[in-house]
Amino acid sequence: MAPTALPAPTPGGGLAPAGGVPPTVLQATAPTGMSHVTVRIEGPLETALVAAAGASVGPALAQVVTRTLVWWVDVPGDLRRGDSLDILYETRATEEPLVHAVRFSSGKTGQTHRAYRFQASGDKAPRYYQPGGEELELRLEGSPLDDYEQVTSLLRDGRKHKGVDFKTAVGTPVKAPFTGIVKRKNWSFRFNGNCVELEEVGGKHRRALFLHMDELPRSLKVGDRIAAGTVVGRSGNSGRSFAPHLHYQLEAQNDRVLDPYESHRTYRRSLATAQRASFEAEMRRQDALFGTTVVAGAGAGH
Repeated sequence: MAPTALPAPTPGGGLAPAGGVPPTVLQATAPTGMSHVTVRIEGPLETALVAAAGASVGPALAQVVTRTLVWWVDVPGDLRRGDSLDILYETRATEEPLVHAVRFSSGKTGQTHRAYRFQASGDKAPRYYQPGGEELELRLEGSPLDDYEQVTSLLRDGRKHKGVDFKTAVGTPVKAPFTGIVKRKNWSFRFNGNCVELEEVGGKHRRALFLHMDELPRSLKVGDRIAAGTVVGRSGNSGRSFAPHLHYQLEAQNDRVLDPYESHRTYRRSLATAQRASFEAEMRRQDALFGTTVVAGAGAGH
């Protein structure tokens, strides 16, 4: 779909940030059909982006941008007054804004962080990469999914979500992260859709919950013992779900919700050497679309 240029931003639009200090909109342009905004954060992130991009786009744009920021800092806890954001994005008629690149100058880390959307040859979907060629997102060892498009929700993203949401096509195989016993199947269907609860055998006796799956195999029964890495079903879009994804939730014996990114070992993949030249060309292209705006107080690129 061709990118749609946004209307001119309305200064002061949306709710006033804490303390009544308006966000600073440093730039709002639309080069080559995409929109580019640069803001200095003086209050809530959403307020700054509503002022920059307009009330019809700002709230959704804040959610999408947060998915990149959470890999560098905690949101909203680590956002500080004076932090700045450069965002290159396009709007879509029936979908959330598509972010192509983000530059984030953080007072917390003292760095300017960068991420670029790029689809490597052979990959099913684009992903976000940092300038060194490593993926922005951490991956889980023993993940229930071998691959997916993007992590769209985390425990630490400020939304009080109890699990990790992986954006992935309907029918993606979902694997057991550990050897366990099937404890429940398809409870609270209205909300959870097709779902499975697996209780770990030995180890930490954790429970893994998989929600919004496609129709489960009839052969899967409560009481079945499932080996780690075994496919328990396929991802879907059932229950209270607005787009195909897998909700993956971990709990301790005492019902305490666990962060999978703390319970699993994690790693980042990097682009293959053969892909680096294409990525660096795309990075230069996106940097050129940012233009030459200089944000006061920004650190060196990382």
